[in-house]
Amino acid sequence: MARFTGKKAKETPALNMGSMSDIIFMLLFFFMTITTMRESSLYVTIKVPKATETIKLQKKSLVSYINVGTPMAGEWQKKYGTESRIQLNDQISEVKDIPLFVEEEVSARVEADRPFVTFSIKADKDTKMGLVSDIKQELRNSGAFKIFYNAAHGERK
Repeated sequence: MARFTGKKAKETPALNMGSMSDIIFMLLFFFMTITTMRESSLYVTIKVPKATETIKLQKKSLVSYINVGTPMAGEWQKKYGTESRIQLNDQISEVKDIPLFVEEEVSARVEADRPFVTFSIKADKDTKMGLVSDIKQELRNSGAFKIFYNAAHGERK
């Protein structure tokens, strides 16, 4: 016959850590797939103006950004000064470089998406309107007619 042992203090069983590594790797892969990397570093300082009427974009993947502002303090200001400059992708550029930028951005998209490429002018609120107007004119001359301005949502005074 079987022997019955006396009642001992019942211990809680140890946690099974075998599936913990699977869970960690699933989370890691999940965040790796949903995270997008920054496409370019910002070399100009931008404080966007406030607007009362703003619209949120639906497809941000079809937007190409043109950043306009004063170069960041330090080596950028020593090299380019304190006047507003244009940043296209990862380089400080001139207005005359915009047609090449437009051509590169449009040709980098799938052919079905090319008519829907939008160019965003993200300009500092202290940038002179003459520079923004020159950029807009070059975009029009390059065939880029979908243009919008970035702004923060503000209150009506």
